[in-house]
Amino acid sequence: MRVGLPQGTAIEVWFQDEARIGQKNKITRRWAKRGTRPSAPHDQRTISAYIFGAICPALGKGAGLVLPVCNTDAMTLHLAEIAQTVAPGAHAVVLMDQAGWHMTEALITPENISIVPLPAKCPELNPVENIWQFMRDNWLSNHIFDSYDEILDHCCDAWNKLIAQPNRIASIGNRKWAQGF
Repeated sequence: MRVGLPQGTAIEVWFQDEARIGQKNKITRRWAKRGTRPSAPHDQRTISAYIFGAICPALGKGAGLVLPVCNTDAMTLHLAEIAQTVAPGAHAVVLMDQAGWHMTEALITPENISIVPLPAKCPELNPVENIWQFMRDNWLSNHIFDSYDEILDHCCDAWNKLIAQPNRIASIGNRKWAQGF
């Protein structure tokens, strides 16, 4: 937490993570008539993009970017996107894993954000992991993408569908232990 925040500053608790989406995509379960085996497309090519996503479950809002790489520069862009979504005058506490590009001194953190690292090897503490599962189950899996642009369009469409559902963000992302910040 940043030292010196004015007393009474509103605090927003955010969670952040990245997901790789691409031609070598996940296959998920499908409903089918008993005794049948429905086909599911699976591509072996490897072009991909990354969704950088963050949610504030208490307010049902999120901030995301779809980017070609996962590195410190991309993370800096994502933090700037989160900073623009934080309510005016509020401060965001962003909980995230300890990936190298999250914890480096080269990362530029906006003034209205403080980063809190989650314990190592504990993805269950980050509800964005559940967001990725929901998005894959509903909008991202069982697709073959013909081009990189199609991957980008599909990722943006899926993220925008999620953002249009603030109650879904709240129901998937809410963690009682994180409400006491």
